[in-house]
Amino acid sequence: MLNFVYDILPSRVIFGIGSLDRLPEEIDRLGAKRALVLSTPEQRKQGADLAHRLGARAVGVFDRAVMHVPLEIAQAAREEAARLGADCCVSIGGGSTTGLAKAIALVSTLPILSVPTTYAGSEMTPIWGLTEGGVKKTGRDPRVLPKTVIYDPALTLSIPPQLTATSGMNAVAHCVEALYAKDANPIISMIAEEGIRAFARSLPHIMKDPGHAAHRRQSVVRGEEDEAHGRQSVVRGEELDARSDALYGAWLGGIALGAVGMALHHKLCHTLGGTFNLPHAETHTVVLPHATAYNAAAAPEAMGRIARGLGSVSASPLAAAQGLYDLAASLGAPLSLEALGLKHEDLAKAADIAVQNPYYNPCPVTREGILALLEDAFVGRRPL
Repeated sequence: MLNFVYDILPSRVIFGIGSLDRLPEEIDRLGAKRALVLSTPEQRKQGADLAHRLGARAVGVFDRAVMHVPLEIAQAAREEAARLGADCCVSIGGGSTTGLAKAIALVSTLPILSVPTTYAGSEMTPIWGLTEGGVKKTGRDPRVLPKTVIYDPALTLSIPPQLTATSGMNAVAHCVEALYAKDANPIISMIAEEGIRAFARSLPHIMKDPGHAAHRRQSVVRGEEDEAHGRQSVVRGEELDARSDALYGAWLGGIALGAVGMALHHKLCHTLGGTFNLPHAETHTVVLPHATAYNAAAAPEAMGRIARGLGSVSASPLAAAQGLYDLAASLGAPLSLEALGLKHEDLAKAADIAVQNPYYNPCPVTREGILALLEDAFVGRRPL
């Protein structure tokens, strides 16, 4: 007999190619007149483009967002919003920029309109994170949930190949942990499995597509321009279909992340990112197969749904973990913590931190077990 609680998070989603054109009307719909645009330094140009689209509705661009949202950057952004008299934040980018917008909303009443350009999924959650003194703290607060999210798949065309892979795997991690969450429910489990399925079919296509950004930058011989243009149009259309599918998966992963609690995988990634400053999406990519293997025996139903979403027909308890590892490997994503810059002597410290105030997890969390998991992740060993 089913027995569960499901809280529906209020948010508005605009999805589709060209949906960015609706940005001004969506700002008006929020009743905002002085929007502060947020971006990373690398996406300053895109931030400036949003400000240009908004015209008099924009009061400035703050382009200092960085991963893990250091408290000092958050405080600078809060002060800038107050100085400019902003009544709304518009974030463009991935989890770093969305996280910065949330840091502002956490101490104010400013609504957020999010424009994702990666597959992070943070835009669909009331989860905030701030890093202070080498420790990343997270929490949930309805004030930080973006009021409106504009998903325009055309914006993901500029994602570098590796970030395409790791950002997608990061979103897959949200789906995986939602399936064995303490407060899991059948609606979110259905959403999570579909999110895994969307990425399993779209990411390999995006990564091998000859229309990827590096190929689009190549010149075309003049005598073949017309024919080549026709071929490129077809390729671009197919790639946009795949990227739409991936962005759909990211949306589902974000819904899953926002609706239920997370477990060991996210605790480890917050530890490795906040304490050792490892890159966010890449860390999720490396750790995910090993955290899944750690929980395999304790969450057989979830493992079956993960494997099914990945297209596996294996009955092995480790099919889910191995499938996740194999998907990451097929995308050319990093597979080891060593490759991300972690030192072997850091593993013990990471294990110590991870077992302090642990998240709920279906398999009991022990220091010895976590250290063994981290050893496997450090060398990039396929789960066995």
